[in-house]
Amino acid sequence: MDKLREFVLWFDQVGIEDTPLVGGKNAALGEMYRNLTPMGIKVPNGFAVTSYAYNYFIEQNDLKKAIYDILKDLDTHNIRQLQQCGQQVRNLILTGSFPEDLKNAIWKAYDDLGLCYFKDPDVAVRSSATAEDLPDASFAGEQETYLNVRGKEKLLLAVKKCFASLFTDRAISYRNDKKFDHFKIALSVGVQKMVRSDLAGSGVAFTLDTETGFDKVIVINGAYGLGELIVQGQVIPDEWIVYKEALKKGYKAIIAKSLGEKSKKIIYGKERQTELVDVSSADYVKFVLTDEEVLKLAKWCSLIEEHFSQKRGKFQPMDIEWAKDGEINELFIVQARPETVHSTKQKNVLEEYKLEVKGKELLRGIAVGTKIATGKVRIIKDVEKIHDFQKGEILVTEITDPDWEPIMKIASGIITDKGGRTSHAAIVSRELGIPCIVGAQRATSVLKTGQMITMDCSSGVEGVIFDKILDYKIIKHDLGIIPETRTHVMVNIGSPAEAFKNHFLPVKGVGLAREEFILASHIRIHPNVLIDYFELKERSKKLSLKSQKLKFEAMLKEIESLTAGYEDKRQYYVDKLAYGIAKIGVAFAPYQVIVRFSDFKTNEYRTLLGGELYEPHEENPMIGWRGASRYYDPKFAEAFKLEVKAIKKVREEMGVTNIVPMIPFVRTVEEVKRVIEIMRQGGLERDVQHINSCHKQVQDCDHFRIYMMCEVPSNVILADEFLELVDGYSIGSNDLTQLTLGLDRDAGILAHIGNENNEAVKIFIRQVIKKCLEKHKYIGICGQAPSDIEGYAEFLVKGGIESISLNPDTVIKTILKISQIEKSI
Repeated sequence: MDKLREFVLWFDQVGIEDTPLVGGKNAALGEMYRNLTPMGIKVPNGFAVTSYAYNYFIEQNDLKKAIYDILKDLDTHNIRQLQQCGQQVRNLILTGSFPEDLKNAIWKAYDDLGLCYFKDPDVAVRSSATAEDLPDASFAGEQETYLNVRGKEKLLLAVKKCFASLFTDRAISYRNDKKFDHFKIALSVGVQKMVRSDLAGSGVAFTLDTETGFDKVIVINGAYGLGELIVQGQVIPDEWIVYKEALKKGYKAIIAKSLGEKSKKIIYGKERQTELVDVSSADYVKFVLTDEEVLKLAKWCSLIEEHFSQKRGKFQPMDIEWAKDGEINELFIVQARPETVHSTKQKNVLEEYKLEVKGKELLRGIAVGTKIATGKVRIIKDVEKIHDFQKGEILVTEITDPDWEPIMKIASGIITDKGGRTSHAAIVSRELGIPCIVGAQRATSVLKTGQMITMDCSSGVEGVIFDKILDYKIIKHDLGIIPETRTHVMVNIGSPAEAFKNHFLPVKGVGLAREEFILASHIRIHPNVLIDYFELKERSKKLSLKSQKLKFEAMLKEIESLTAGYEDKRQYYVDKLAYGIAKIGVAFAPYQVIVRFSDFKTNEYRTLLGGELYEPHEENPMIGWRGASRYYDPKFAEAFKLEVKAIKKVREEMGVTNIVPMIPFVRTVEEVKRVIEIMRQGGLERDVQHINSCHKQVQDCDHFRIYMMCEVPSNVILADEFLELVDGYSIGSNDLTQLTLGLDRDAGILAHIGNENNEAVKIFIRQVIKKCLEKHKYIGICGQAPSDIEGYAEFLVKGGIESISLNPDTVIKTILKISQIEKSI
């Protein structure tokens, strides 16, 4: 058979090498259908109307010269001209007629597809351009897709509309920018049996984190119904993050999941092909997939990535679309294409954006990318008005779709009221490399056209919009020339979002991961409230004072909202804590990630929902009821057991085995014994037999160990006794200084008296480093003194410290400093 002159080819007849004939989308479908369905991956059957058929249609209708004449002098930056020319070309194609032989070939294939399923099957009709989905240029979304198409005549119309969509305004503009010849690109059309996701759900999956390029995870998004609403940004989908390495080892490797806002869905229409309807209140608070389905889908995604990487001869992350059929309760893969944003970036150059000053905050939303942009606001609520937009302005709108792309490419930044990380605005902004803030909710009403603003996407998951133009700097680091050091440089991480963002730092793991940020920003509820939740509900019914009752009920209502989907409120605490810890662990695997158990003071715990019900008032909480003293206290012990469960879940269920827990603020040897016993009862017990000198093997983290903060003078004085019970120390120099010198570190009036450079503190540090080295125990320090205090890094390195852990922004300069010190000694 001569493929080059075929009007129709079935998926089992094509592979990735056939992209010139069937386009990237159909070539990938054929590749999967032929090679991956035998491995258990389900791909709906279908066929491709070839690029030869498209060219034949254009030739038989004598359209090529007419199209060329319309486009020859086009300036794509002239939006009005672009719109007029695009419409003229599309009209030419839509008024063309199918030659009989081409029409009959399409109809016969459709009848044959019906033999596989049923007469006049419902199909998805998708455009597949021959230059689409190449590893260095993504044309995804540039052409059209039509869903729930039934009948031969409707199929022909949909195919013709796909042909015409090769010349949408956005596609014409895109090709001009990428310098693709309009007539060296043709269009194939995929006709694929629909998956009845209108009765279940659908979504997208990426085999890397789309914001940071972190490639050890699979990120899955899903919502109810057909998939358009996710890309349109009309819903914020459910999200799951799966750890690839642990998945391959058989763990339940979901390391994060979040419930989306899925109030709408697209289903099959009664009078139209599709229609938009409300999601029921019961489904709104449920995940669209079970954990088992997520893991199955993640395994498929991993296999797809491996297959396409092998075909391309290099690592190739993938952008995958999935759907669940509600009639037969089965998952399907309906599309796969190369990820083209992070996979083509230069890996060894790190660009770090930093605001020089903070200004007046106007709004927050979901950050896309890690850059900062400044400029003049241009609010456009209707795509018909896009010709008003000027190059370099910041586009502010409710939502975008592909028709907005001609101006998105000339914007310095994009802000939308609606949408999530997989919305159209987010996807296009990543490809364009411009900062974007989606889901800002009130941007079109709070901001004004002509207003000067600063968009900051550099600080994690939240993007912040500031009034006025603020100064910022871009720091470029060449990671290829960062030297190796004998002293391990590690990083301190608070927010789990910081972990993926900083995964490429040249560090040997995390010296301090703080639970406090997870508690304050993700959980937000005092653990004892969750433990006593149902008792508190009963107590609220008995309150007689109206003001008290209203306040109590409001608190319970907020807790119910935060814990939606959790009948067992304790499990909410365990899961949220575990997800946060796991994300940090995975980002820096295989190196050890030291997670400090909660070290909130009483005044900080009181800020959590319900905290005032359980926390006493202390005059000096800094040296009060904190750290280890809480964990065995009957008033907090049950809450600490939830932290133990979270660590156990991360290591044993999720497979993130590089997590090492650390006990903070231990005053006596008896205290650490009591805490370790609670951990043992909870299933966390030191693997003493195998740990032997394991601290020297920074990647050997499977054997469970326990570290302790060294921050109370008794930890130094009684080091022999403490180190018999734990596997290492991390020096907390701030607290050690406070307690050595009798200072309250929160009291600014005493700040001039001393810091970590005080000789008494340094004597303690020298002493404890020596003791840990003698006993072959881990010894590190987690604080900014090595980067902030002149000569401190040299003091620690010469003293034999094993690791120094720092905030992300000082890591590289400190590595360079340590390298020079080590050369001099």
